[in-house]
Amino acid sequence: MTEAELRESLHRAGYIADEGLATTLWLAGELQRPLLVEGDAGVGKTSLAAALAQARGQALVRLQCHEGLDLSQAAYEWNYGRQLLAIRLHETQPQGMKEADLFSRDYLLERPLLQAISSDAPCVLLIDEIDRADEAFEAFLLEVLADYQITVPELGTVHATHVPQVVLTSNGTRELSDALRRRCLYHYLEYPTLAREIAIVRATMPHAESALVEQAVAFVQRLRREDLAKTPGVAETLDWVRALHRLDFKAMPDDPHALAGTLACLLKTREDRFQFGEDRVRQLIEGRRTVGVAEKAPQPT
Repeated sequence: MTEAELRESLHRAGYIADEGLATTLWLAGELQRPLLVEGDAGVGKTSLAAALAQARGQALVRLQCHEGLDLSQAAYEWNYGRQLLAIRLHETQPQGMKEADLFSRDYLLERPLLQAISSDAPCVLLIDEIDRADEAFEAFLLEVLADYQITVPELGTVHATHVPQVVLTSNGTRELSDALRRRCLYHYLEYPTLAREIAIVRATMPHAESALVEQAVAFVQRLRREDLAKTPGVAETLDWVRALHRLDFKAMPDDPHALAGTLACLLKTREDRFQFGEDRVRQLIEGRRTVGVAEKAPQPT
């Protein structure tokens, strides 16, 4: 798959990637290197991996990172319940069973990392929000990303049959190690431009009115420049346009009171809801026709 084909496949999967992101993602696949994507929450990091899997016709294996993530949750653990049942069966029927049989693949529970490594077909491995895991887990992850293998002491080293395409995401809540960064290609994902976000909404909601999409996205773009506790991401934009469309708006209304209930899609903290009364919302609405010619969104083809 060429770079242009990858970008087009992502587009068909509903993900509008700019040239820089498409190039980096294509290189990660060609070089069989993990891709580390950083950026604010809501800019589309997680959906990138899902779209990539869909574009390539591959399974998506997802590891959601969190504080305290350990080997048994990320890679593998033994099925102790099944082992115990086997031992009890052996007590009644002692012939034929060896202790080593209890530590065969039949008793191994594959978690996302081992599942991706041992997959019979190529897959996309998403390691989501790696910055939420601790440094000890990062150290274990280095073996997986360096050699695409996992060592299970009772079985030996499991090597990848097919090298998975690995996408790591980070919201930047803590600094990642240099060792991890060295093993990855890197891309910082910004909030989309006005034109690109309009294209994203149109691709996701082709039945929404063009005027509504353009004006609503411009509203969100201006909202992001405000002093917010939680900046709305692309997912919030999609939710809001979907809500406006369901309310049968053909364009953004002039009356801020008409939008009051729908702002729950965009403003997700008490502080943000409190500071954006009708007067503040009216100011953002009145600026909706200030879209510059250079930022004019492309018409759908």
